Amino acid sequence: MKKDLSKIIEIPEGVEVSIDKGMIEIKGKEGEIKRNFNMRGVNLEKTDNKIKLSFKKATKKEKKMINTLSAHIKNMIQGVQDKFEYRLKICNSHFPMNIEIKGKEVVIKNFLGERVARKTKILDNVDVDIDKDKITIKSVDCEAAGQTSANLEKATWIRLRDRRIFQDGIFITSKPGREF
Repeated sequence: MKKDLSKIIEIPEGVEVSIDKGMIEIKGKEGEIKRNFNMRGVNLEKTDNKIKLSFKKATKKEKKMINTLSAHIKNMIQGVQDKFEYRLKICNSHFPMNIEIKGKEVVIKNFLGERVARKTKILDNVDVDIDKDKITIKSVDCEAAGQTSANLEKATWIRLRDRRIFQDGIFITSKPGREF
């Protein structure tokens, strides 16, 4: 059954939103973020302090699309108000690990006694701070911060060894909205 659907997102004070043909640009006190949402049939309108997402004659698929789009926009608004923060912990029991930031890469040396350093990328607009055995990742973009922290965790993934014995690696200890 097809019917008209619409969803309204409130814009808080101190946040500026501009919409131009599917391109949404949001500015706040922490920074700005741009994203292109090219979804056929979804109408994006900004009126006063609200963003209205609407779809004419929508089915279940279009309803899912509108809900996903609204979740992304809410994350963007939240990110420009307070940056998303991921915390990771460096664990080593057998070999002491050295971690350095070189430009847009993180270099992990002496992981499990390996002679070749492991490298992973830092995505754009992401701040990485290393303090002894703790790594803090902050960004306005939730997806970029999450992907950077996942890249660090994946770089120290151990294969073909018993995880009960070799517990070395970098592990995510907290995400936005969730503590482990």
